[in-house]
Amino acid sequence: GGQILRVSTALSCLLGLPLRVRRIRAGRSQPGLRPQHLSGLEIIRDLCEGKLEGGEIGSTEIIFTPGKIKGGTHIADTKTAGSVCLLMQVAMPCVLFAASPSELHLKGGTNAEMAPQIDYTVMVFKPIVEKFNFTFNCDIKKRGYYPQGGGEVVVHMSPVKELSPVNLTERGTVTKIYGRAFVAGALPIKLAKDMSAAAVRCIRKEIRDLYINIQPVREPDDQAFGTGSGIIIVAETSTGCLLAGSSLGKRGKNSEKVGIEAAEILLRNLKHGGTVDDSLQDQLIIFMALAKGVSRVKSGPITLHTQTAIHFAEQLTKAKFTVTKSEEEDPSKDTYIIECQGMGMINPNL
Repeated sequence: GGQILRVSTALSCLLGLPLRVRRIRAGRSQPGLRPQHLSGLEIIRDLCEGKLEGGEIGSTEIIFTPGKIKGGTHIADTKTAGSVCLLMQVAMPCVLFAASPSELHLKGGTNAEMAPQIDYTVMVFKPIVEKFNFTFNCDIKKRGYYPQGGGEVVVHMSPVKELSPVNLTERGTVTKIYGRAFVAGALPIKLAKDMSAAAVRCIRKEIRDLYINIQPVREPDDQAFGTGSGIIIVAETSTGCLLAGSSLGKRGKNSEKVGIEAAEILLRNLKHGGTVDDSLQDQLIIFMALAKGVSRVKSGPITLHTQTAIHFAEQLTKAKFTVTKSEEEDPSKDTYIIECQGMGMINPNL
């Protein structure tokens, strides 16, 4: 699957290990590389002046030979609604260990199915991943939606000497809930208001005493390409945890249903008692593996994506992961501690 490709090529690039991946997306209706996967491979190749064999759409086998990671300006364009957030996922660990600062121009879908929305990346992923002791700037130039894409995000990032471990084991209590319901292109703002109102009603059934602020927004025409809608809702806790639920609108899907779907995902993530939601869980694995020292993250049930990321991080680095059922006071909570003794990657360029 695409995730194996992302994790293993990023680590191959960082560790200078040549890599062969076979049977890429073998069981899918359209097997082999899709535009988004190919763009991800190409940006990694360009970042490290590596060699890529088998780099074409539909290819089920690639051979990647990494070179030395350098900074500078790089462009990745899926030319489809392929997710810019997944491009960011594959490139980010690499540019952290580059020789100089990087500017990544990522083009495609900013709010796409089967991938984190750009709003999630900015509102949840960014503040949490920066706890590994680096910062980045993500500038949304233009939003793009399925099926055309056409969005663009510019990421600025400076390299680091090494990553610090994280300890995300205390959930705390939910202190605020906020979010944005958006429409773009031909859709009326009423849809955003309906999404927001339905989401608030749904959350209110479970959480009565908190102010919930989900802003309905119409994306400015010069900042959005095509027509799209969706919602993201974030819960913030007393210990600084951020958990979210999100959903995208599509033709024939009732806007209230979109709001309720996002609210239900958020409530489900709050119920398990972990400090990260299901979407963040697997995105932290590669950083835990690269960090110097022991990282601990309390999560809900371990997703298949997380199991996959752990497996390949252990195969390719010297990091060691353990996953144990959390010894909760409350046995109804399904929580786990993901612990990792990181490999302590040092940036040779700094």
